[in-house]
Amino acid sequence: MLRRLAAERATGALIRDRGTLYLAEGQVVHAESPATPGIDVLLTTGGALHRDGWWDAVARAGAGQRVGRHLVDSGRVPAGALELCHLGALYDAAFFALAPTRTPARFRHGVSHWIGPVRPVPVDAVQRETFRRRELLERIWPDAMTDSAPLVRTDRSVDAPVPPGRRRVLDLVDGARTASDIAQELGRPAFHVLVGLRRLAAAGLVEAVREPAAGSGRIPLPDVAADPDVALLRRLRDALEAL
Repeated sequence: MLRRLAAERATGALIRDRGTLYLAEGQVVHAESPATPGIDVLLTTGGALHRDGWWDAVARAGAGQRVGRHLVDSGRVPAGALELCHLGALYDAAFFALAPTRTPARFRHGVSHWIGPVRPVPVDAVQRETFRRRELLERIWPDAMTDSAPLVRTDRSVDAPVPPGRRRVLDLVDGARTASDIAQELGRPAFHVLVGLRRLAAAGLVEAVREPAAGSGRIPLPDVAADPDVALLRRLRDALEAL
């Protein structure tokens, strides 16, 4: 569908389960996903822009869909810094938006994003980079559970120093946060966090928290052994579990 839209030089929003790609004349001009930090987070966390400056730009230029242009013209962000952050956010969100899914995609013609034009990217380039990233993750560690499940540290001791970037990721692994949560906390592209977590998993330092299989727990019963009704229920339970 994405290739067809590129061939048709379509303009609009391709909406999928895990994100949206915005096209203008068949090229990808922006992407966003709930799994990734947005361009606002990348700009403000990286120090290129103060958060108040971001919201001022949205208020002044959002309705005209020229937030990116306003940031540059007002001198708040250098054009090069905006392009780098925009491309980082675009490729990051596109990786999740283009993940395999059983739900059909929808395309809304004529829809554009309020960030406005920054730097269009050909569809082929977005797809190539998405495939490259999937293959890289698979080479590092083949279990994709680390990409979406809550993560927990293992009891394995660290045999070698953990690089600083990976250490910051490891420090946020607490049994509740997911890769996306950690990316938001650090203000880093989510794919970079996925790479760090898969390397940590390959080293045996983290693992995904897996939910128990349905029906694996025993039926709880009152601990009253002398009660004949409870005793009967226990025998029935044991007989069912033996089937």
